[in-house]
Amino acid sequence: MDIDSFNEELMAFLGRATSPFHAVREMVARLEAAGFSALADAGDWSLKAGHGYYLTRNDSSLVAFRIGAEQGPAAGLRMVGAHTDSPCLMIKPNPEKHSKGYLQLGVEVYGGALLNPWFDRDLSLAGRVSFTSPGGELCKALVDFRAPVACIPSLAIHLDREANSSRSVNPQTDIVPLLGQGEKLEFRELLAVRLREEYPGLEVGQVLDYELCCYDTQPPSRVGLEGEFLASARLDNLLSCFAGLSALLDSSGGASRLLVCNDHEEVGSQSAAGAQGPLLRGVLERLAGSAGAYAGLIEQSMMISADNAHGVHPNFAAKHDENHGPLLNAGPVIKINANQRYASNSETAALFRQVCNELDIPVQSFVVRTDMACGSTIGPITAGELGVRTLDVGAPQFAMHSVRELAGTHDAWWLSRAMSRFMDWERPLSARQA
Repeated sequence: MDIDSFNEELMAFLGRATSPFHAVREMVARLEAAGFSALADAGDWSLKAGHGYYLTRNDSSLVAFRIGAEQGPAAGLRMVGAHTDSPCLMIKPNPEKHSKGYLQLGVEVYGGALLNPWFDRDLSLAGRVSFTSPGGELCKALVDFRAPVACIPSLAIHLDREANSSRSVNPQTDIVPLLGQGEKLEFRELLAVRLREEYPGLEVGQVLDYELCCYDTQPPSRVGLEGEFLASARLDNLLSCFAGLSALLDSSGGASRLLVCNDHEEVGSQSAAGAQGPLLRGVLERLAGSAGAYAGLIEQSMMISADNAHGVHPNFAAKHDENHGPLLNAGPVIKINANQRYASNSETAALFRQVCNELDIPVQSFVVRTDMACGSTIGPITAGELGVRTLDVGAPQFAMHSVRELAGTHDAWWLSRAMSRFMDWERPLSARQA
């Protein structure tokens, strides 16, 4: 796949992956098209060399792997990790609000969202709905309204003359999507109607619960005089999910390789589907077969934690360390933090540099300013939970955690190629002691 085809497929994926549930559904479709087989948590796994498998957790996290044709999992795994969730606005359980004849929805902020960009956007709703059939059976289905059904209008500057200098955003009172006009809104009935529209012939009894988010309906696009930028919602971190999935599907080496895409990274990863939960460890233990073999598997494995990095913003260059300001379209970024907010060390970073050098892919480094707090990723969590050597790396981007973010069109392509070569890496993953 060339770079233009890669970016076209990436944009199509971003446009369809409107919630973590939809992201996993899209990845599963690509895996099944490539011949991967579904596994269940329970029951025996009869795995064949050279074949691909996947399983999901909570419909929002995924593990996919291919058994090496020459080296089984016990000889070590080349692993890539990312996360499926993005900061957003989640619909509350009792969301109906009525004010001055307008219908509104109460929302809760998920993760560390940049709130100001959510104003004046054409918003839709997507996620998972649980309901009963007419016979009382508990069912679930994904739903996506697709069309713009809500917005959060800004307050006119005439009514707040200090808006450009001092306006703050109260998430309880200011971020309340406007859905329409009327005297009554039964949100669960609205969901039932949408389910019947999205799944013709589906019999919906009572909608019992849901996990739904608002999202911006503006589709992904290429931006810039030469189309050198990619603008989209959810680049953090669906860009990494897509790059990792493409790497897994493109790799063809004899070693075993694995992709894990966890939910709930933006809120700490401590959940059944998160990186601090049992999902990946359970898979690896089953692949190893015994406690002793598991220890050996971990010793021979390595994880690349892929999560986007902060590109140096030309309007705010002073927010970066002067020697560590990654540029868009200048290559993947190795993320380093002495206080272990990132899991990279000199050994894992060196291996990634060697991989990129062999492909003539440029590599950058990011270290946060010493006087600023550093974010984190699933990298340190996975390293701490499993004891596996880990690298934190990502494509540089602007506007992280905004409703619409910006990345370079070359960086995701380079990152995916580097991860594919890493998955095909047949040399030792650990450095030889001199």
